[in-house]
Amino acid sequence: MNLMKLPTWADENHIYAVIETPRGSSCKMDFDPELRAFTLAKPLMAGLTYPYDWGFVPSTRAEDGDPLDVLVIHDARTYPGVVLRCTPVGILEVEQTSKGKKERNDRIFAVPDRSPLETELEDIRHLPARAQEELEKFFRATDALEEKELTFLGWRGPKRALKAIRRLSA
Repeated sequence: MNLMKLPTWADENHIYAVIETPRGSSCKMDFDPELRAFTLAKPLMAGLTYPYDWGFVPSTRAEDGDPLDVLVIHDARTYPGVVLRCTPVGILEVEQTSKGKKERNDRIFAVPDRSPLETELEDIRHLPARAQEELEKFFRATDALEEKELTFLGWRGPKRALKAIRRLSA
């Protein structure tokens, strides 16, 4: 099965998120559609782990050529290949510069529809400023050993996230 080709939408307000890297992992995993397996993308710096499950929104294509990134905020830790039905709660708009080339590499934020502790989070902008700052520092740290520079363009709410997903879905 090619997880990248699963449907984007569970219904008009819910998306599917495919988990590549589970919460607590100290290395980034990627789904390789040719192998139909998860591969090691890169180890993170010593002491750095993913704060939440990381993955992609299937059947989307972002400006960087990959599926749209998604960080799924919940207390549980899953594993690579789990497909979660989620509610998008926002987007962090990001411009990435690598080898002189600038491109958008936004991050969608979502909560699983069956996660009782997080269902009250309806807008990522309602996270405390400290939590947003920590997430920005996490994203910078994950790229610190590569020649990438991130510019954060702003935190936006669920309407903007849904609009981006619709625009980038196949």
